[in-house]
Amino acid sequence: MRTSSTNEREQAGVAAREHRSRTSIGEYVPAPDRPDPVALLASQETVRVPLLLPLRHARMAVSPFTFYRGSAIIMASDLGAMPNSGLITQLCGDAHLANFGLFAAPDRSLVFDINDFDETNPGPFEWDVLRLATSFVLAGRDQGLSEEAIRSAATGAAFGYRTQMAAYATMTDLEVWYDRISVDVIEQRMKAEGRTRSRKNLEKSVAKARTRDSWSAIAKMTELVDGRRQFVNSPPLLIRIPLDDAVAGPITGLITEYQETLARDRALLLNHYHVIDLAHKVVGVGSVGLMAMVVLMQGRDENDLLVLQAKQAVPSVLEPVTAPSAYANMGERVVVGQQIMQGASDVFLGWIRTQASRDFYLRQLRDMKFAPDPTGFDESSLVGYAMLCGRALARAHARAGDAVVIAGYLGTSAKFDKAVREFALDYVTQVNEDFSAYQAAIAAGEVAVADESKPTDYAFVVTDSGGVELVDASSGAPTSS
Repeated sequence: MRTSSTNEREQAGVAAREHRSRTSIGEYVPAPDRPDPVALLASQETVRVPLLLPLRHARMAVSPFTFYRGSAIIMASDLGAMPNSGLITQLCGDAHLANFGLFAAPDRSLVFDINDFDETNPGPFEWDVLRLATSFVLAGRDQGLSEEAIRSAATGAAFGYRTQMAAYATMTDLEVWYDRISVDVIEQRMKAEGRTRSRKNLEKSVAKARTRDSWSAIAKMTELVDGRRQFVNSPPLLIRIPLDDAVAGPITGLITEYQETLARDRALLLNHYHVIDLAHKVVGVGSVGLMAMVVLMQGRDENDLLVLQAKQAVPSVLEPVTAPSAYANMGERVVVGQQIMQGASDVFLGWIRTQASRDFYLRQLRDMKFAPDPTGFDESSLVGYAMLCGRALARAHARAGDAVVIAGYLGTSAKFDKAVREFALDYVTQVNEDFSAYQAAIAAGEVAVADESKPTDYAFVVTDSGGVELVDASSGAPTSS
């Protein structure tokens, strides 16, 4: 509970500059004992499904930007070796531009926010800002945009963050908590700034998001077999797990445990549904290799369907450089972090631990979730999107931390903005060097990559203990213990 006045908290933020000045944030110097980046990536793959790792490697190997998406552990290690502001808030932990987007709030309105919290944990606020700005430099260079636009985007991410945090510092805690970035708010800002082209792009994004509801997922991922709806079996991206007696009982038990983590009204709603099919779905870049189940559930009739995603949660990459999570269940860590930082979280957000001691968090699949494709950015939209993401990140940090203190540190000049830009430009050089090392490891056969265009013959089978295990279907040989 706070006891200091707003003036005292603002001065505490100013005083934090003595610990780490705003200008010094722009300085990136690799640690003398910096870990080997390829070895660091390999160290986090021990808990993943081995047969899916070549697919993860293939997705990361596409470009420096995709490599960056899958290598949050490397940047966390680098940031942890440097001085920091000491101003702690709840971090996303992987705040790159592709982890922001539109999704449906419980009242069915569309909001813009962070939408990935797999690495969330408390830490110094500037780490999220630096990761965000760096992602815009990488994305801009991938697109071949001008250096002027790229520099403006990196600066814009920090500017959006700083100015929005200053606004939150003048608001009551309740006002901050209730604030969210709706589509209407974005449109009003674009109109005031005269950004006609950006408004048209937003309208297209909103229209796209509205098509990505649960039924769009059902239409794409399922089929009717003998009058019964089930997931399509399309390995390795979607692997159906037969819901026979051996797995049905444990799954039902886990759903009951998961319901206990929901608010009473939401648990009651979920109780109207029952499980009718199950599959494993490969998602993202950095998450590939972790278990990611999709659960098809039916309510009153065959037209009342719900798809839940159960995604495996492992310790955050931030924990070695911040502090161990306060939560024993990593799914709970993700859920609590998301509920703290998001303005409106999914109504079915909850967690479980399986018999195999794997932690998962659950949520609806899609529910109007949509993120812009970075390959579609032009110079104007890159800069505008950077400022929008910076504002959304400030809102998340203001809910979780102290906006007055952080705003006091940031100040009213552009020092912080310029420092973030300089860090991002320097750190991209490091990312490119790490990406080259990664490519060399692939060329040497030290890192295996998969060809997504070739057919595969993988399947999940039920073990004697009621768990599931990925096997090579052609031989029946398990791929993990």
